[in-house]
Amino acid sequence: MMILVRYVLPAVVVLAGIVVMALGGEADVEGGAGIVSAGVAIYLANWLVRLGRSGEREREAEDRAREYFDEHGHWPEA
Repeated sequence: MMILVRYVLPAVVVLAGIVVMALGGEADVEGGAGIVSAGVAIYLANWLVRLGRSGEREREAEDRAREYFDEHGHWPEA
C-alpha cells in the first residue's frame, strides 16, 4: 500500500500532467505543468515524512544505548 502512495501516485499524476501538456493547447501546457508540479510535491512530501521517521528511529536507538550505559557503565557494542 505504501508503494502506491510513495511512488505510483506521484508517477500517475506526473504522467497525467505530461499527457495534458502533449494533447492540449498553450493554456493546457500551463495547466499540465501545474499537474506535474503537484506530482513532484506529492513525492517530496512522502520523502520528507520518511526522512523524519528515520531520524526518530535514530533518536530512539541512542536513548536505548544511553539507558544501557546508565545500567552497565559502558557503551553497548553495536
